[in-house]
Amino acid sequence: MDFTFVSGNAALDLAGTVLSRRDDPVDLLAAPVDLERWVAACEELPDRVTADEATFESALSLREAIYRLALDRLLGRRFDPGSLDVVNDTAAGPVCAIRLSDAGLHRSGDLRAALSQLARSGIAVLADPRASLKECGRPDCTRVYLDRSRGARRTWCGMEECGNRVKAAAYRARRRGAA
Repeated sequence: MDFTFVSGNAALDLAGTVLSRRDDPVDLLAAPVDLERWVAACEELPDRVTADEATFESALSLREAIYRLALDRLLGRRFDPGSLDVVNDTAAGPVCAIRLSDAGLHRSGDLRAALSQLARSGIAVLADPRASLKECGRPDCTRVYLDRSRGARRTWCGMEECGNRVKAAAYRARRRGAA
């Protein structure tokens, strides 16, 4: 399965690797190799990392902590202390190295450095009082995204998947109503 990066923040995209959290959750990171593929697909992280079982479990813990903190922010609640500990401890880890060349920016580091980068990215967006965080408006999508649209009027995480589904369902409902 291809990964979707529509949240506007890599940490929120990591949290979005569980689809339909309310009803029938689908975990896109079922094994360490899935995490390796996700990191390689994320433009903000090193191209190649290796995930052992321990770092894979750390990534899943970070993912869930970011999701809980994002929900806390959305609902105006105090941040969950356990989730704060996970994110802050992970952010204190090693950092990715960056290098500039004629080909552009190159990032390198191991999975722990990638997780640290994700935690820092999550902290930046969750600490920003001006960041417009939203949950997708499609009923069975639970992705949290950063709305940078003009007037912050975006209602779903991405047009290709959720936006098209919402619009198609509305069209079908109008057609049924007209018939």
